[in-house]
Amino acid sequence: MKNALITGVVGLIALSSMAMAQLEEKLGAGVTLRESTSIADIVKSPESFVGKTIRIDGTATAICQHMGCWMAVSESANADAPTVRLKVDDGVIVFPVKAKGKAVSAQGVFERVAATDAEGREAASEHAKHQAQAAATYQLKATGAIIR
Repeated sequence: MKNALITGVVGLIALSSMAMAQLEEKLGAGVTLRESTSIADIVKSPESFVGKTIRIDGTATAICQHMGCWMAVSESANADAPTVRLKVDDGVIVFPVKAKGKAVSAQGVFERVAATDAEGREAASEHAKHQAQAAATYQLKATGAIIR
């Protein structure tokens, strides 16, 4: 009886772990950094994060409707919440439109969008159509994300 109870508990734990894993969608390399950087801190002082590999946690508030090549992640679902745009190389990672409103963790290198970066400028312009406070000059070049 005791062994059956232990086996049942272990089975329940295994099923719970599998269910949790199915609720998460890993994109690209996923997220390996344990500590996240506050989106508010990034927005307040973006230049101090340029060139650094960082992790952010927040809510997906806007997503590229055409190719899934960028996603806006805000500290909360509030319209005026600080926001960082994630940009990926086209086709390497595709952010699903269904992720809007869901919790997101992402990591990559924070960068200043160069004047010669036509793809980054286009993503910034499209992002601005979705969110008025979109910052056109900085983005997180994402290498991976997890959507919950």
